[in-house]
Amino acid sequence: MMSANTGTVRLAIDGAIASVVFDRPAARNAMTWTMYQELGAICDRIHGEPSVRVVSLRGAGGEAFVAGTDIEQFKAFRDGQAGVDYERSIDEAMARLEGLPVATVAVIEGWCVGGGLAIATACDVRIATPSARMGVPIARTLGNCLSMGSIARLVAAFGRPRVQRMLIAAEILNAGEALGCGYLTEVVAADAIDATAASLCQRLATLAPVTQAVSKEGLRRLLLNNLPDAQDLIMRTYGSEDFREGVQAFSEKRPPVWRGR
Repeated sequence: MMSANTGTVRLAIDGAIASVVFDRPAARNAMTWTMYQELGAICDRIHGEPSVRVVSLRGAGGEAFVAGTDIEQFKAFRDGQAGVDYERSIDEAMARLEGLPVATVAVIEGWCVGGGLAIATACDVRIATPSARMGVPIARTLGNCLSMGSIARLVAAFGRPRVQRMLIAAEILNAGEALGCGYLTEVVAADAIDATAASLCQRLATLAPVTQAVSKEGLRRLLLNNLPDAQDLIMRTYGSEDFREGVQAFSEKRPPVWRGR
């Protein structure tokens, strides 16, 4: 039985189409460690299902795709190495999703931020409702940072100026801007999103699977080839007083007081 605290990630397979649902609506589907592990296990299972041709991913409840990683979990971090380990685990989870040899579709309703934006960006195609909001507002909320892999994916998907606005100015982009820059394929009314997602998945399932698989792998190699190391940056951020203050302030529901150390 699902715990309201840990949430769950559900998988259903119907013929050629696999559906993945992030199911923790009371917390806007914020990801727990358990949910990341479940997502990885689901990716492994899909690898072993030759009948699956398309995977759709969406959040439960209609208010969020995934509203980041559950910040309460960061209270257990004691030093910068914990941050390095966390960012490595996120990279590994995204690599398993990105490495699926079949087409992946993110169906975005409402909030898609932080870890949720990483998941959506690791997908091949993204559609959304007008309520969709995308960003990584960590300069305002938690005071942490991203791995080089996560930054590279965002820059490739949004362009550097928009990613600078997300990371440095903590801006949230709306569905219209995400559509305009090509991040989203389509913005669809909420009452039409189910039918649109189903039609898109059915169309993708009719296309040449080998072409899709090798094209995905070629794009992945191009994106992640020779990324610079950023362990020192991650150590500095997660080992800082500001990060600990961000976690504490979030827990206490107050604005953080940044000290730059």
